[in-house]
Amino acid sequence: MDEAESLSGLDQVAGAVADPVRRQILMLLLHDGPLPAGEIAERFAITRPAVSRHLRVLRQSGLLDAELVGRRRLYALDPGPLAELIAWLGQFARPTGWEHRFDALETEVYRTRRDRRTAAGDASHGVAGQESTA
Repeated sequence: MDEAESLSGLDQVAGAVADPVRRQILMLLLHDGPLPAGEIAERFAITRPAVSRHLRVLRQSGLLDAELVGRRRLYALDPGPLAELIAWLGQFARPTGWEHRFDALETEVYRTRRDRRTAAGDASHGVAGQESTA
């Protein structure tokens, strides 16, 4: 059992995209469309068997579709399995609410400072009826 077979779902997709060569293969297919293994291998400075192993991991993770056209197998990107990984990663990018609370606190601090300066300035100019609330 190889690396891709021992994993499932999200772990399998994450494991597949963890390797920089596999990410480059995905980008290549994203931009150039379906390609045979030979043309993919020509673009890398690694052996054809190594590229073949990378293609197998990507195919087993569901990120590639392989279609037999004559005697050639064309590999095409299938971004569908990335949706679950993107959703999982998204939880780390979403604000947790603290950012909003800190922004509100900062606004209140500046408002209080401004009010104090205004109240102090009014008091020094003899404005009656002004009361400092801070």
